Amino acid sequence: MESVLALGGLVLLRDSVEWEGRSLLKALVKKSALCGEQVHILGCEVSEDEFREGFESSINSRLIYHDLFRDPLSWSRTGEALPGGPLGALQAMCRRTDPGPFTIALDSLSWLLLHLPCTAVCQALCALSHQHSRPGGSCPAEPVRVLGLLHEELHGPGALGALSSLAQTEVTLSGAMGQASAHILSRRPRQRPAHQTQWFSILPDFSLDLQGGPPLESQPHPDPHTPPVDPTAHVTFNLHLSKKEKEAKDSLTLPFQFSSEKQQALLRPRPGQATSHIFYEPDAYDDLDQEDPDDDLDV
Repeated sequence: MESVLALGGLVLLRDSVEWEGRSLLKALVKKSALCGEQVHILGCEVSEDEFREGFESSINSRLIYHDLFRDPLSWSRTGEALPGGPLGALQAMCRRTDPGPFTIALDSLSWLLLHLPCTAVCQALCALSHQHSRPGGSCPAEPVRVLGLLHEELHGPGALGALSSLAQTEVTLSGAMGQASAHILSRRPRQRPAHQTQWFSILPDFSLDLQGGPPLESQPHPDPHTPPVDPTAHVTFNLHLSKKEKEAKDSLTLPFQFSSEKQQALLRPRPGQATSHIFYEPDAYDDLDQEDPDDDLDV
């Protein structure tokens, strides 16, 4: 799981109905905050209180929450809504002026895709994930890491393919026997994509507990009380030979096999044994050309 945070750019967290990904998103947010990074949360699906629940006060103090859940369409007109709505919030993050490591958590990308055009979301993500210097170019800034939670069952292949082409890292959640696993696809410039499967569990304080492999209950074990299955039990022909049939088979000499007696007879003729010779007498109609013996073959 360390490879997920090792690179900048867009990190897709692809979850499903069976395996939710918000807990992993919060675990990665906590890890980024503990590393001293600035962490901005664009909250769309859950309230700020629900997202911050479970974090220690030291972690919550490092999080900057942009609340789209309370008034996503600016209907209340109380001044609490983000200016420009969801797209304006993304564009404002693209215009950051502070240096240092920077992480943005989108909870979730699916909400943005359902309320904004896919092209606008992809353009904003591309501007975020490829941002390497501050405006004006006075001094370089650290690349932005964007953690995007994606409920892939809500989208078609077009939107999923567009986001996949932008992502530097894709994390697909699955599991077995109650144990979660993450298939991690990492793309580095001028290198082949790297695949990794990591088993993990998330503790109540949203710390990651990495496992060495799948749970033992999910690994198949043979039952000692189950008799082995004979694959030849129900065939319509006999695959086994009796003792007499084996003896008859071993004693049979096939016509293309040379026994030792036959080899001696052919290679070493006995004294007085007649030998054969071939005599050829040309016919009157034979056309033999010594210069072109293959003339009759038309080659």
